[in-house]
Parts: sequence; C-alpha cells; structure tokens
Amino acid sequence: MDKGKVYLVGAGPGDPKLITVKGLECVKKAEVLVYDRLSSPRLLAYAKPDCELIYVGKKPDRHTLRQEEINQLLVDKALEGKIVTRLKGGDPCIFGRVGEEAELLVDNGVEFEIVPGITSGIAVPAYAGIPVTHRDYNSSFAIVTGHEDPEKMESSIDWDKLSTATGTIAFYMGISNLATIVKNLVKHGRPATTPVALIRWGTRPEQWTLTGTLETIVETVEKAKFTSPAIILVGEVVRLREKLNWYEKKPLFGQRVLVTRARSQASDLSDMIEDLGGEPYEFPTIQILPPNDVQSIDNALAKLGEYDWIIFTSPNGVSYFMNYLKEKKIDIRAFGKAKIACVGPKTSELLENYGLVVDVLPSQFIAEGLLDSIEDQLKPGQKILLPRADIARKTLPEELKKRGLEVTEIDTYETKMDASNVEEVIELLQENRIQIITFTSSSTASNFVEALSSTGEDAMALIQGVKVVSIGAMTTKTCQELGMIVTVEADESTLVGLVNATIQAAAK
Repeated sequence: MDKGKVYLVGAGPGDPKLITVKGLECVKKAEVLVYDRLSSPRLLAYAKPDCELIYVGKKPDRHTLRQEEINQLLVDKALEGKIVTRLKGGDPCIFGRVGEEAELLVDNGVEFEIVPGITSGIAVPAYAGIPVTHRDYNSSFAIVTGHEDPEKMESSIDWDKLSTATGTIAFYMGISNLATIVKNLVKHGRPATTPVALIRWGTRPEQWTLTGTLETIVETVEKAKFTSPAIILVGEVVRLREKLNWYEKKPLFGQRVLVTRARSQASDLSDMIEDLGGEPYEFPTIQILPPNDVQSIDNALAKLGEYDWIIFTSPNGVSYFMNYLKEKKIDIRAFGKAKIACVGPKTSELLENYGLVVDVLPSQFIAEGLLDSIEDQLKPGQKILLPRADIARKTLPEELKKRGLEVTEIDTYETKMDASNVEEVIELLQENRIQIITFTSSSTASNFVEALSSTGEDAMALIQGVKVVSIGAMTTKTCQELGMIVTVEADESTLVGLVNATIQAAAK
C-alpha cells in the first residue's frame, strides 16, 4: 500500500473565510480530517461526503486526545495510505505544536506539508479595531505564550526585556495566568497605566472584548466572569479601538441565526448573514429530491410545444425541469410558442441563464400576484404547464381552471423533512444560544416544528424568547397556525428581503 500524506493546516482564527486558499484545498481533498476546538465548524462542510472526521479538541481542563496520541493518529492514518488534513486554529507554527507532529511524521517516513494560517495574535486584535503596530505608537510586536510547558523548571520568558520594550505584546492562552502576567510586566518595568485588551472568540460573532489597564484588568475580568479562549493584548495601540472598532458594529454582530433552508441552498443565506456579522447555524428542515414517479414529466415533455404558457413558481422547479430536458436531449427550441411566467426574481434570473426570456414577472412573489399580472393575457382553452413541487399550494392551478384553462401539473421535485441534527439544535435552544430563526417557506416552518416535536420536546416552549423571521405572507400564516409569533415579515419575498427583516429583528 502506498503511504499517504499529511497536511498540517492553519485554519485561521475563527472566521471560516480567513482560511487560506491552499488550506481550503487541503480540506476539500482530505480523506481524513483531524480538527480541533479552535477551527471553525463551518469548514467541515467543505470536506468530501465520505471523509472521516476526527475531533481532537482540547479545553484547558480536558483533552479529547493527548498530544502524543494525536501525533500517532496522524502517522497511523497516513500509513494506511490516506490523505490526512490536520486542521489547527490560527497558524500551526505559533504555539500549535506542529513541530512535534511533523517530527514524528519524519521519523516514520511520512510525507507532509505545512500550510500556514492567519495567526490569532494579529487577526483577533484587527477584528477588535486594534492594529498590532502603528507608527505613532510602536515599531515592534511580540508573541508570547501565557501558558508555558508545565514541566519546565523555570520560565524561558525574559520579563525584563519584554516589559521594558515599547512594542505591543500578544499573549496566547493566558487567561488563567492573567494575574501573574500583569504582575510580572509591572514588576519588571511596564507602567501600570499601559492599556490592555482581552478578546474572547475573536473574529467570530460571539467575539467579546474587554479593555482596561495593567492596573485594572484583573478586577475587570473577574467581575465580567471572562473566560478563555482569548488573546491578551498589551500596548498603546489598544487606545485605537475606540476609533477603529468596526466588526462589533455590524448589524448582526452577536446574533446566532438558525437557517432552515435545504442544505443545497443554505449557503447563500448563510454567507449573507456572516457578512453582516452574524453566525449562521444551518439546520436544513427540508430535502429537495427528484420525484419517484417521472411518467407525468415524460408525458408533458412529449408535447412541450403544445403549451401556451409554462409557469415556474420557484428556482427549484426551473432547475429540475431543465435537468429533465437535458437528460432527454431536448433543447429550449421545444418550448415553441409557449410564453413563460414565473414567481420571484431568482426564478427569473435562473430562466434567463438557460436562455429563456420571462414574459411575466409579478411584483408580488406569490401565486395571487402572478394571477393578477397574467389575467388579461389568458384565454379560455389555453394550455398551461405548471412544473413545481409535490407539496405546492393548489391556489394557482385551481384559479387557472376556474378561468377555463387546461392545466397540467407535474411534480418536478419532492420535498422531504430533514431532521439530521435536531439534537444539536435542541441543545442550542435550551442553552439560549439561538437568537433568531429564519423561515423561507411554509414547509421549512412546519418541518421545523415537527422535527422538534418528534423528540418529545415542546417546540413552542423551546423557541420562547427567540425571534422568528418569515420570508412572506404565506410563511407567516403557517408560522402563526403552528403557534409561533413572527417578529418580522420580509417586505419582499427574496433572500435580500429576508436578511433585511433579520436585521430589523436583531434591532428589536
């Protein structure tokens, strides 16, 4: 068997978008992904479906695996012929113990690469509005561990030189030793009035920043019950935070938002939430699947040129319908005389990407809006094709039939409930760690309640105090029928409209 290879990758400080391009490539091609507590869980979504995920996270008082066991794990998996990516928070070469891991790989003849990452000591202060260097304040920057090897007989930190230097100091892993760090700095010459910032879970929506001076910071931390993981930053540059703080002013900063869209569609909404400072937590309550019975689709495609109108009510309907055309080797010329109507700008955009110009796009993104927009162009006896979901509302076909039209409905896709990580969501709700829930359709709302209730939990009790955001009137109606109170309904039934409504909800 060929030997595998190990990539020792820095994942960056927490924001998943701060991983390097090469680092992300290593995640995507890994057959085994060994990750720790400080790397973003969202990066795991880029792993291959069959990738083996192994958590080796360490807390100050509890280790999943000892470092020696992690080192051996990397060797063992590589010797099985696997591509192994070791994902470490920050940069692996800065207090990441990458040297120990790499040495054992060399000793066992395992090929490896080190992929640097953005280190927390620089990135985390930046997200708190503090550049670690500034020509008006300092020309040097030191990185120091706040937690030396406990087996050392004496500290290797030169407190005299460190304290009398004028540069910025970033202490890693130092919260439990804060009082000792402060005492040593002041004892060896740093003024007690020197500004200090402590930044917990930096670059993430739950980032928490405390500021003070060497004289006051220990008491401030005790009163706030501030805990690790955090960076301690000491130096005059901390004064810039008041002016340069940018990340914590984002409209969704500090908000964990539950995204209930289908897994294949969740990323667009999650990215928008993340860009606004929020933390998306994906809990897909629906799966989008091809239908079991495609005979009705085959029948419709066989006489595609006979229809006067083809009406699409969702992007999914477009995608699946066009895929069927491709499978049957039918191109858009088969649409013949048919005019095209659709609901929603995303649906329209997708149709245009396939080379189909939309004739009717209503300003209201619901069936009733489409009927109003198309009414004066309909004639009794015209043939209408409706490619849509198996659970779509009957309002549109029923109203069209009332007007004397011949309507053919085909289920181009099915929606099924998905409750794969419901236990994690329940735990987050019980711990009050979800601030906002978003619903993009009636089915996401009803499936959400069903998923929670299926575990024996009281869904309404779990979401008490959580803000609910709906994409539109029909979704709001479903939420209310289920017993939910909708905090904000989107003015426009689009993702942008939903995100704007989420911002409004966060401000309430």
